[in-house]
Amino acid sequence: MKVNTRTLGALAVAALCATAVAGCSDSGGGASASKSEVPADYAAASASASVSPSAGTSSPAAKHGTVSAKTVEPYGEILVNHRDRTLYIFEADKADKSSCSGNCEKVWRPLLVKNKPAAGTGGVKADLLGTTTRSDGTKQVTYDSHPLYTYREDHRAGEAHGQDKTQFGAKWYVIDTEGKPVTTPPPSPSASPSSSTSTGPSESASTGASPSASY
Repeated sequence: MKVNTRTLGALAVAALCATAVAGCSDSGGGASASKSEVPADYAAASASASVSPSAGTSSPAAKHGTVSAKTVEPYGEILVNHRDRTLYIFEADKADKSSCSGNCEKVWRPLLVKNKPAAGTGGVKADLLGTTTRSDGTKQVTYDSHPLYTYREDHRAGEAHGQDKTQFGAKWYVIDTEGKPVTTPPPSPSASPSSSTSTGPSESASTGASPSASY
């Protein structure tokens, strides 16, 4: 009987150890499984985050290459960019190539596009739109083979402070929907000196805003 009791006790201890080992191995396996799931979820979230910004960048680029036409007095219907800023051509440009670089392009900014330009509102002719490759590899929009630019001193729609200017060796003109430069000179700043006839407080207020301040 003593031998049988000892045998049964040993078997009971062995069974308890086996149960404990099994429990430890199960909990360890669960921990490793949960750790393996976290990087997968993190990688998926990172991948979706990296994709989302690129989806929103194509729209502004497409708009930037849109050329429209607006009536700006006294020049008639002329070309403007996607923000209705007046577009110009440079007389020094020859054979569909820009001659404006360096300091010139800081003042007269090329109208650049990543893909193809598009005709917007007004009388713009889509078949006259094209591109030319600049010396730095960027694409500049052309109209009837004229590279197009905006002028740094035009801050609002309808302004054309660059019209008929001679800068960087040649004239700058606005351009019509037929692809022709408009050579009409700008209105003289002295054409509207109405403030000089006013008197009293209104006179001092009007003279404080010089017409040249926006140039």
